[in-house]
Amino acid sequence: MIQGTEEWFAAKRGIPSASQFDKIITTRREPSKQRQKYLYRLAGERITGTSEETYQSEAMTRGVAMEAEARETYSFITGNPVEETGFLFFDNRLDRGCSPDGLVLDGGLEIKCPTMAVHVEYLLAGKLPTDYYQQVHGSMYITGRAWWDFMSFYPGMKPLIIRVERNEDFCKALDMELDKFCQELDAVVAAIS
Repeated sequence: MIQGTEEWFAAKRGIPSASQFDKIITTRREPSKQRQKYLYRLAGERITGTSEETYQSEAMTRGVAMEAEARETYSFITGNPVEETGFLFFDNRLDRGCSPDGLVLDGGLEIKCPTMAVHVEYLLAGKLPTDYYQQVHGSMYITGRAWWDFMSFYPGMKPLIIRVERNEDFCKALDMELDKFCQELDAVVAAIS
């Protein structure tokens, strides 16, 4: 399925997704303060079969529009083809997943197309922004991949491409938190259905 289509939205509705794993676990491997609200939102999605509109800034909309150009730039720079995918599940339980911006060899790709100022900030820092730690490691956890490239892209400026190696300790902590989260999610849905 193509990301952004109704099929894709239906596949991920009510399912914890790597892009939201920061709402479940912190980088310190503690439960997130946003956990309960996210749990309730997913329970509501499962019960109603619909998703509430979530905020999308102008920068986010622009980022989605530039993603194809960024993916082509990544392929050109690295020489690696990028396989586009839909929503990928962790296993046959179908209770957690991710939507990678691409799969690359035995790794993957997360693309961000931030504002000019934020892109400059990322270039100067030269590392994976903390805001995307759970998403990048969550995608490796879901897919079983060994590494993930984070790319920040802004037209007319050099891109930032950072190779992130799999952190097994974080993946184990994430697995435990997701197991608890998914059990609670099932219990909430059962209690109010």
